[in-house]
Amino acid sequence: MDRIPILKLRDLLLVSIQVDMHDRLAMQLQDELTAKISETGARGVLIDISSLDIVDSFIGRMIANIAAMARVLDAETVVVGMQPAVAITLVELGLNLPGVRTALNVDKGMALLESATPDVEDLPDADAGRTE
Repeated sequence: MDRIPILKLRDLLLVSIQVDMHDRLAMQLQDELTAKISETGARGVLIDISSLDIVDSFIGRMIANIAAMARVLDAETVVVGMQPAVAITLVELGLNLPGVRTALNVDKGMALLESATPDVEDLPDADAGRTE
């Protein structure tokens, strides 16, 4: 059975879809990715779909669902590498992908995620200024 690898890179998860997506594989990815976000505390998810020539309405909705679930788990999602034909198809199908940010390639997607997900060290200390 096909599996889509989920790689951890610092506080981000990288998913590169290199096989034809079918409905069962998309649902498996959704389950595994949400579990991995919860397990690792990842702050961002980058999904590379540059190998996909076709994205149907179900796969498009699954990508939107993955982004929504990631957001609930406090992780931003960026989809990269969308082929022009895929973009045209999604628009023609009237698919709205709320919460899904896009970038042209992995480098731009990583930069987008890094700017959207500040490092924990950069966040203000919750106890700062507290007197007891």
